[in-house]
Amino acid sequence: MSPTEPRSPVSHRKLSIFGVVALIAAGLIVGTGIRAREEQGSKLKEWTDDQAIPSVAVALPNAKARSATIDLPGRLEAYYRAPIFARVSGYLKSWSADIGARVKAGQVIAEIEAPDLDQQLLQARADLASQQASARLSEATLNRRKTLVASNFVSAQEIDERTADLSNKNAAVHSGQANVERLEALAGYKKITVPFDGVVTARDTDVGALINAGGGSGPAMFVVSDITKLRVYVNVPQNYVPAIKIGATATLVMPDYPNKTFQATVEASSQSVDVASGTTRMQLGLDNASGELMPGGYASVRLNLQRDTAPLSIPASALIFNGSGLRVATVGADDKVLFKPVTIARDLGREIELASGIAADDRVITAPPDGLSDGDPVRVVGAGGKPATASEKQPPKS
Repeated sequence: MSPTEPRSPVSHRKLSIFGVVALIAAGLIVGTGIRAREEQGSKLKEWTDDQAIPSVAVALPNAKARSATIDLPGRLEAYYRAPIFARVSGYLKSWSADIGARVKAGQVIAEIEAPDLDQQLLQARADLASQQASARLSEATLNRRKTLVASNFVSAQEIDERTADLSNKNAAVHSGQANVERLEALAGYKKITVPFDGVVTARDTDVGALINAGGGSGPAMFVVSDITKLRVYVNVPQNYVPAIKIGATATLVMPDYPNKTFQATVEASSQSVDVASGTTRMQLGLDNASGELMPGGYASVRLNLQRDTAPLSIPASALIFNGSGLRVATVGADDKVLFKPVTIARDLGREIELASGIAADDRVITAPPDGLSDGDPVRVVGAGGKPATASEKQPPKS
């Protein structure tokens, strides 16, 4: 065909069809790309929203009682303890019982020399003798006057006067007799005796020491203690007092007997709370017939607690303390956070016994992340759940 010949109409039609097909193909490519980008953006947004919801581990409160006991420090005291002071003033003449000596009731352990008292007693006896002589003379005079009444040598008034004088003399005799008996009783206190069987646990005097009567001018001369039975005093926190019953058994451990335990019985409670410490003082009785335990010693006392129901316990990491007080974060049925205020009954280290605040079916977040608020949605990692891996935490690539 020569160059001057006109082109075939078929070629123009082919070109038109090819152009339309290319245009459609380009439109399909562009639409597919836009749709893919939209899907990628939607997935990225979904992943981002999903990552914004924190994953938390939850656990139900443990209702099993960890231990029905409480350990507290205690102090041993003698069941009977008597500081012995002098009733008379003087100088210590002698003593016969030193610290650690076992003594019997009524035993004389010291004697006081009191010359002033001796002289007072001698004077009182002389005064009594004089008063008795005066009374006898008055009585004899009255009897003689009465024999003269019939002969009218003595008036009735004189008889009355003599009778009154005899009464006065007899009263003086009774007074003198009482004074002598008082001084004799006081002289008996020159001998210091023991009030009950026990051990001399303190002696703060010596031969020749000046002794002042009464107990307000210095320490006791001796202290006698009955250590066959001991009192153990324990200060119990107020919230444990209802769980410790009178008659309950306690186990004691002493520093001087680390491999041995002793049994005591709760005998009494002060029935009051000390304002400063918030504790109630309880008394336990401890048999010490062997005498191996010493009053004033320290003891670790394990008390048995009697509770109607087992307390709920949670991991210590679940506690949250901030401006709103002590709380725990729980997860509701709608997987949203609900904070609950709680009170602690006992701190067991890794676990905490709660006195109130949660129920047995509450799902407690064991390690609540920072920034949680009431109503926040969370993802619960249940049994068999595991944290996402590093690759799973990455967003999808565009």
